[in-house]
Amino acid sequence: MNENIKLSRSLSLTALVVYGMAFMALTTVFSTYGIASQISHGMVAGSYVLALVVMMFTAYSYGQMAKAYPVSGSAYTYAQKALHPYVGFLVGWAILMDYLFIPMVNFLLFGIFFSAAIPEVPSYVWILLLIIVVTFVNIRGVKLGASINMLVIGLSLLFLAVFCLLSIKSIVQGEGTGVLVNLEPFFNTKESFKYIVAGAALLCFSFLGFDSVSTFSEEVKNPEKNIPRAIFLVTIIGGLCFIIVSYVAHNVWPNYMGFKDPDSAAYEIIFLIGGNALQAAFLAITALVVFGSASASQASAARVLYAMGRDGQLPTGFFGKLHEKTRTPVNNILLIGVLSLSALFLSLTFVASFINFGALLAFTAVNLSVVALYFVKRKERSFKGVFCYLLIPLIGALMTTWLLLNLDGYSKVLGGVWFLIGVGYLYYMTKGFKKQPLLLNSDELV
Repeated sequence: MNENIKLSRSLSLTALVVYGMAFMALTTVFSTYGIASQISHGMVAGSYVLALVVMMFTAYSYGQMAKAYPVSGSAYTYAQKALHPYVGFLVGWAILMDYLFIPMVNFLLFGIFFSAAIPEVPSYVWILLLIIVVTFVNIRGVKLGASINMLVIGLSLLFLAVFCLLSIKSIVQGEGTGVLVNLEPFFNTKESFKYIVAGAALLCFSFLGFDSVSTFSEEVKNPEKNIPRAIFLVTIIGGLCFIIVSYVAHNVWPNYMGFKDPDSAAYEIIFLIGGNALQAAFLAITALVVFGSASASQASAARVLYAMGRDGQLPTGFFGKLHEKTRTPVNNILLIGVLSLSALFLSLTFVASFINFGALLAFTAVNLSVVALYFVKRKERSFKGVFCYLLIPLIGALMTTWLLLNLDGYSKVLGGVWFLIGVGYLYYMTKGFKKQPLLLNSDELV
């Protein structure tokens, strides 16, 4: 490996925010709405508010750690430096569950949507096509991906605006609740708060993306300032979009048990307010959003693998190598593309079950990393230090642990199995936890 080759610092704050929002996939609010509505007993907006509060605490912790370690390893690097190298590896292993499986979710959705729209073409053809295009874009570099994602996000926001306007029009005309001001989407006094919590545990999936911007720390200008800003902006913009859309959706269709199929509940609502034309527009936007999310998540996963390979925690000759011309981790991008071929035979339910477990585990570790680094090691123990580096991250850690414990049993079992495989690999790599992993001096990178 040529050690002089480094990732190219070419991303602006705007491009970074766009990457995070593309990963997040703003139209995921429609994909999860039906299931979330039933789990939360119609209080989807309330579940999104709770999930946003939890994510804001965690986003704060990501921002603090990004200031200290502006390198591409994200949660892996933060836990490795602040807590322990072994913990860092296991956190990296856990977060790979998200970054490796989210592209598969997008490839599966792409195949499902387009095979439904054009039944003559099998879904596997669409899946293979998207894998090839996404892999090509990411090999070419982050600037090309950022330009494409800018278009994707612009069209996504336009569709959300049209949906909300048509929903308001329908409500004013007497559809659904017939009122624009209604607290029931946030909290129904006839229902238990536990349903909001259960919904929030599911809907954390929708926020995955705010953390991904930290994987581009070595490719953004002025990372110490721009990474925390981007994390905050992605989280708050995404959260507000999800809350507003779910609020108007409930008021258009308040009977959360009245959907023919919870998986396609959004289609029923979209048809109700906009007919076939809006449904067709939704399919087109969904295709673009799925592409953007697949591209951003593949790029993020490749950089986590690169950071772990560069540190010697994965084989350096393969994972820790950059292409001389494009300055991208081509081996990792191609590997993820190959692994994504499993979307040809895995189910959407199986793949989705992995994702939230790894994310919430990593989020908890990042919150604790702030306490370990700033409050314990750097002794930031003034009144401000206690508030900023002890209370806020501890609250964030408790909240993410709370949501982790509220995941369904299937997700916890699959996530636990993946985590134990990582423990086994770490045991082998460190010769029974006796050998310390090689660590990269991150100061050399900034």
